[in-house]
Amino acid sequence: MSTPTASFGRDAASSIARSKNEPAWLVAWRENAGELASTLELPKPEKTPIQRWPLDLYGTDRPGAKADSASQLPEALAKLLPAEAGGALIVQHNSSVVYTHLSDELKAKGVVLTSLEEAARSHEALVRQHLMTAYTPDEHKLAALHAALWNGGVFLYVPRGVEIEEPVQALLFADDAEATFVPHVLIVAEANSRVTVVENASTAVGDAALVLNGAVEVFAKAGSQVRYAAVHSLERGAIDVSYRRAVLEQDARIEWIVGELQDGNILSDTKTILKGNGSTSDAKIITVGAGKQRMSLTTGAVHFGLSTESDMITRAVMKEEGTAVINGVTKIEKGATRANGQQTEKVLMLSPKARGDANPILLIDEDDVKAGHAASVGQVNAEQVHYLMSRGISKTEAERLIIYGFLDPVVSEIPLESVREQLQRILERKLG
Repeated sequence: MSTPTASFGRDAASSIARSKNEPAWLVAWRENAGELASTLELPKPEKTPIQRWPLDLYGTDRPGAKADSASQLPEALAKLLPAEAGGALIVQHNSSVVYTHLSDELKAKGVVLTSLEEAARSHEALVRQHLMTAYTPDEHKLAALHAALWNGGVFLYVPRGVEIEEPVQALLFADDAEATFVPHVLIVAEANSRVTVVENASTAVGDAALVLNGAVEVFAKAGSQVRYAAVHSLERGAIDVSYRRAVLEQDARIEWIVGELQDGNILSDTKTILKGNGSTSDAKIITVGAGKQRMSLTTGAVHFGLSTESDMITRAVMKEEGTAVINGVTKIEKGATRANGQQTEKVLMLSPKARGDANPILLIDEDDVKAGHAASVGQVNAEQVHYLMSRGISKTEAERLIIYGFLDPVVSEIPLESVREQLQRILERKLG
């Protein structure tokens, strides 16, 4: 690979930014991130030695071919396009956004959907105000590398009071293992707006090594509602590093619906900052581990506002020699009175060689609050299997039904039928 991130620094970041003719403010911003990348250490997720993972794999900036219509997209990409066209779609192919569609109706309402690279020029004030302020470049080395190298990306702006009825769809796809694949999704939902976003990330590079170093930032202003659904299905050679952040103002709401269904190693961190009074967060995460996969999935909620509520559900199915560390972190800060934070982590073990750790964590600095957690690691319930078999169902089919029922709280919430069907196909392959 041509970007040696072990020695990556200010000069390398500057060279990349200048080669793309980016605005001066962004060049300087990337230079600072490159300098941070040369000094910071990797994150240290609990019980997951990511320092052994080949994370030093970044290629060159390889833009995909621009398309004027969906029919002009490469066949491998076109197959992933949802049947429900909707009014808003954006596609990133390897290192760049190649296609964007936004209906005239949404444009007339002031909605903006474009690549983040383009938004850095055309909507500089909004981008500079929000970009990597929730997920900051100084968090660790991977964050700094993301800040220095992000490409393509998605920028969605929803004006005050605008409700987008159909989901906004973002397709992130890589089929060139030599390409830098570092997408960043930035969403700004103004007061009393409402939007659903469906992100679909996948690869077609076979067993070739690839690192997806991605990030999502959602800024939900007062009274707004954002629903963010993501399905990741990267291949075995790919490492998926995905950090998701939401910052909620007064009475705002975020729903996270995430299917981590990659075949390679996963480092996933999804966190909501409940800044405003009355804000609410609902996060549902599922994963299926197989082979020798190693994964660390952390879901968090930090309560600052009064009367805030968070609920987190994570469910993992582990087979063969897969290993998962599932962390749920509820933090209630001093002054966040009447906050309510609940979380549940459940791991279903299908093999004696698989491993699953469920770690519920409550950090409470205020007295007048409610908080609770539940965690379990176990096998398929023998009594449930016996009951179904007594109704004429085979043991194999009974176990399959129980597993699908275990994952259904997330699968059924995916807001697009085509994506739900894709999720079902992935589950059938991984659980078959």
